[in-house]
Amino acid sequence: MKKKLLTLAISVCFTYVAQASEWGYEGERGPEHWGHVSKICEMGKNQSPIDINGLVEADLKSLDIHYSGVVGALTNNGHTLQASVSGKNTLVVDGTEFELKQFHFHTPSENLIKGHQYPLEAHFVHADVAGNLAVLAVMFETGTQDEPLSQLTAELPKVGTSVQLAKGLAVQSLLPKLDEYYRFNGSLTTPPCSEGVRWLVVKQPKSLSQQQSAALHSVMGNNNRPIQAHNARLVLDKE
Repeated sequence: MKKKLLTLAISVCFTYVAQASEWGYEGERGPEHWGHVSKICEMGKNQSPIDINGLVEADLKSLDIHYSGVVGALTNNGHTLQASVSGKNTLVVDGTEFELKQFHFHTPSENLIKGHQYPLEAHFVHADVAGNLAVLAVMFETGTQDEPLSQLTAELPKVGTSVQLAKGLAVQSLLPKLDEYYRFNGSLTTPPCSEGVRWLVVKQPKSLSQQQSAALHSVMGNNNRPIQAHNARLVLDKE
């Protein structure tokens, strides 16, 4: 069973190629039709993204993140810009170590915070040895140019191609202050929409310029799944 879970996690974490011809963000392949690709996209009760509100204050531990690795390549897989990583990059949740597999972007943000949608959201996707997933979400707000983001996106790949970074970019440099965050149980935001994903959404956004936002949107378009119902879920608030 663990081997099967790990295989699923790796296939989800490293690529969106599976079912690529069957789903998208518009028309007959859009989110309202994803149930034809994976039933849980339509029937699941703990789906992501959500509007983060109705918060419950909780005595959560501080985020235990240790990113010492670098970004390798940036790939345009037709759904998002996805970055590969190397080195040791870990997140500890509930006493379990999760390894960073990749991170990718959505324009505009998929999750909302109290009704506010950001121009960009980054998802840092982690898996533990059993294949369980944890996603760290970082928002970007329009303001000053973000230098690490500029280095990462200096050359934007066309669909189906990758760009190797000329020099190592520290994964850690793409994170804001991590003091406060929200936590909830959710799912992958793309097919197969698998549930049981631990979501950690950092409160402090990073900044990006209008030019950066426009450039990323020109490549990815609107690749955000619509907001899903909370149902019986709690959203925990770490202050």
